[in-house]
Order: sequence, then structure tokens, then C-alpha cells
Amino acid sequence: MTVTYPRKFQNVLGAREVLKRVVCDREIHLITLNRYRYSEQRSCKDLTDLIEKLNGQPRELVRDLSHHISDEARHAMWLTDLLAELGADIGKPPGSSYINEFERLLDHEQQDPVQNLEDFVISSLAAINATEKRGCEYFSAHIYALKQAPETEENIKIRETIEKILPEEAGHVRWGNRWLGELARKSPEHRQKVEQAKQKYTAIEQAAFEAGMDITLGAELRRVANLVEVANTMPLWQRPQYLMERLPQTLLAPELQFTRMQAAQKAWQRDPQMFIEKFVPMFLNGIQGRENNRKKTSV
Repeated sequence: MTVTYPRKFQNVLGAREVLKRVVCDREIHLITLNRYRYSEQRSCKDLTDLIEKLNGQPRELVRDLSHHISDEARHAMWLTDLLAELGADIGKPPGSSYINEFERLLDHEQQDPVQNLEDFVISSLAAINATEKRGCEYFSAHIYALKQAPETEENIKIRETIEKILPEEAGHVRWGNRWLGELARKSPEHRQKVEQAKQKYTAIEQAAFEAGMDITLGAELRRVANLVEVANTMPLWQRPQYLMERLPQTLLAPELQFTRMQAAQKAWQRDPQMFIEKFVPMFLNGIQGRENNRKKTSV
């Protein structure tokens, strides 16, 4: 069975590079932790919805998912306690929502357990597996970044909290891999369905991940390119409807426009000079241009 891994942001920035920058700015660091908290908390709701859709079958999966919810709730509790102790915000995080974008990109017609329970289980497990892999990648990179950062009391508390979460998240990835592997071994047809589901939800996860990070000029067109990449994982007859239903919101992207205004206002308030020297060029050039300039100056 093919092993899939999360890709870098726009094939340029890896998790370690991102988190190295995050831990140097306390405000961004706390927002990132709050995003973790929100994701763990939201997972409890989404997994509960999944259990209700399964309606008791298959029994072993329902039981496993109930344990999964318990883990996610515990992670949300740990992160909430940490943020409260640090005096940080524990409301809905600012900016584009990775979770909302992931759900927007799902093909809900293919997410119906009544029509075909087994296909629904494969799709659900592939979706969970893709998001859990991203979580593991970023928790691991966060711990690494904190070990390189100054060993302040606050950084130690943050690192210790993430170190408690990471092993359980890694266990969720192994659990998903095991379930998908067992389903794939049932028959060549099952193997093909599992591989297709993994490709589809890996593409959806990548698109949602990039949408949550990219606010620079041309982000709308990059979102369209990612949308087409998702559609290309589907059968030919499903692609036109999938694209037409999601293309208008992808191009208009009202949440993206609001996030841009928030980010620009925040950057101006923090440091008007930095806004002119760094934020505006980054917005105009995008992350690719910024990285290319950085590499040139380091040569």
C-alpha cells in the first residue's frame, strides 16, 4: 500500500522552517497554539458526527473512534489549560480556517453510509489519516523548534504540553494506517479504493492546509489550481459538478479577503516600518519570491 506524506507549503517551506519562525514571535506562537486547541476541540465534534452516521457499525471502528474522541478531548484540555495559564486567547482563532476549508472541499455525496457503508468507512479513515499526519508533522517540528529556541519557562511549558500530545497523535496515524491496510488486503478492488481515497484526501488536506496559510497576491488562483488537483483524483464524470459547485467561492474567497485586511491592519499597528519594508513586498511577491530573495542574499 502506498505511503503518503504531507507536502511542504507551496513546495517551499517545510514544517520545521515554519515553526522556527513561529516560536520567535510570541503573539504568532500563541495564535498557533490556539489553532491547535481549536483543531483538537473541533475533532471531537467531527468524530462524534461520524459515529452517529455509522450508527453502530462496524462495531470495532465505533469503539476505536470513541477512544479517539477521548484522546482529542484530553489534548484540547491540555492546550486550553496551557493557554489560560499563559494569559492567551482561547476564543476562535483569527484567519482562514483549515477545518472549514477541508470540509468545504469534501465531496459530501460520496460521504453517505446509507448508500455504501464500506466505501464510507474507507473515505472517512483516509480523511482522518491525512489530517492526523499533518498534525504529527507540525507537533514534531514544533518540539524541534522549541529545543533550538531560548529555554524560557514559557517555552518549556509549551514544549512539555506538545510532547504529551505527539505520541498519541502518532498512535492515531498508526491506527489509521492499520485500518486502511486491513481493508486494502480484502481484495484488489478494495486495494484500489483505498489507494484512490488516500490520493483524494491527501490532495484535499494539502489544499486546505495551503488555503489556511496563503494570503499573498494570487492566492485565489493557487486555490483554484489546488481545487483542480483534488478534482483530478476523482472519476471523470464527477469532476465537472465538483468544480462548478466550489469554483465561485474559491475565486471570490470572502474569508481570504477578510483575513488579508486583518493581517494588514495588525502588521501596521505593530510596526508601520516593517509593514512597508516586509509585509507589502511579501504580499506582492508571495512566499516563493520571498524564499528566492532570501536564498540569493545568503549566497
